[in-house]
Amino acid sequence: MANAFPLDPVILREYDIRGIVEHQLTPDAVRAIGQGFATIASERGCRTVAVAYDGRLSSPILEQAMVEGLVAGGLDVTRIGLGPTPMLYFAAHHLGVDAGVMITGSHNPPEYNGIKLVCQGKSFWGPDITDLGQRVRAGAMNGAPQTHPGSIKTQSIFDAHVERILADYRGDKSLKVAWDPGNGAAGDVVVQLTQKLPGQHFLINEKIDGTFPNHHPDPTVEENLDQLKDLVAENNCDIGIAFDGDGDRIGIIDAQGRVLWGDQILILLAREVLEDLPGSTIIADVKTSRAFFEAVEAMGGKPLMWKTGHSLIKNKMYETGAPLAGEMSAHIFIKHRYYGFDDASYAAVRILSILASGTETLEEFHDRLPKYLNTPELRFSCSEERKQSAVEEVRQRVLQMSDVTVHEIDGVRVENSDGWWLLRASNTQDVLVARCESTTPEGLERLQSELAFQLESSGLALPKNG
Repeated sequence: MANAFPLDPVILREYDIRGIVEHQLTPDAVRAIGQGFATIASERGCRTVAVAYDGRLSSPILEQAMVEGLVAGGLDVTRIGLGPTPMLYFAAHHLGVDAGVMITGSHNPPEYNGIKLVCQGKSFWGPDITDLGQRVRAGAMNGAPQTHPGSIKTQSIFDAHVERILADYRGDKSLKVAWDPGNGAAGDVVVQLTQKLPGQHFLINEKIDGTFPNHHPDPTVEENLDQLKDLVAENNCDIGIAFDGDGDRIGIIDAQGRVLWGDQILILLAREVLEDLPGSTIIADVKTSRAFFEAVEAMGGKPLMWKTGHSLIKNKMYETGAPLAGEMSAHIFIKHRYYGFDDASYAAVRILSILASGTETLEEFHDRLPKYLNTPELRFSCSEERKQSAVEEVRQRVLQMSDVTVHEIDGVRVENSDGWWLLRASNTQDVLVARCESTTPEGLERLQSELAFQLESSGLALPKNG
């Protein structure tokens, strides 16, 4: 038995571990988490683990603490250094290690940091993280003298990762491309890629800086793409590409500065995949537009609606053998010619390949997409104790309605002749998430009114921007 450690339960999220450095996610906490993870991984037959970290100011210190914990728990550690989260996922394939640990705060503010875990090629999430927290608090972990300490070595796989991303580039059309890594961990990868890709490339915010001095590194918030839009316009670029803080989510804009959202990016990628693998399943989450489902069917594929959450999507890909999946949050998972994890740099190269080898510009692709009217993703506070029961109350009521189709995969998605509305409980925060989509302004207003009525019937209110 090792020493018990009083972890703050708020840092144990559904898909990862995340908290404020020095208050919740201290080096001592990370060391204990590493020892607890090593214990569980060892029980599952793991012996080796790769560790990487992002560009946040606190990441080197937390990486050191993590390595100490993993070694104390008996695992042999390979330190692969600074880079994006997808580089850590790549390590499992390139180095053949049994597990992986990434120190990253993703797109959270600079005062945060976090930990993403992989064991035996699968995400370590949900019940796994709950078990980890319980073991750390109880001190039920491997440690001397019962367990022999593991070893430590350092090995760079940065160049190998970049070369693997480049290996799938196709096309002979010269493109003008604007890039904005947002001072996040993908910056060095983008610099290397653009030195080797054909075409003209314009970079901003490529220097890794954990203070994120230019804008918040979340490409799904449109205001964070303002600098990229300016760069595209100034240089008459064909496409603009942005990344989040740890390089596993992508942002895309066309030559007019129009955003392609996650489901639209999936449509763009699906065509090439379905040409190679006709009839394949393509997965998207419950927040996805009808446009995706219609487009995949028209291309001969099988669209599958699934739960929101990158770990849940990855598991469903494994279960179904789907070659492509994605979320509205712009996690894009490509198994076709790649490994199936969410690597934004790889997704970018695949998109550039489609444009460089085809006859259609990104603008033209955007123009021919179906024109649906959507609300933004509406998020509003609801306590942990209340959020699930509120969704259940709404579910019970809508199941009694006629002339609607109710999807219960993740919350409730209610479809009728006007379009659809969604209500679900967040897996990571004390919030409810809602969204509506229609083909007409009048239909969208009716859907929002129905959603508001259902919320009011459970004593809740739709946000004012809804």
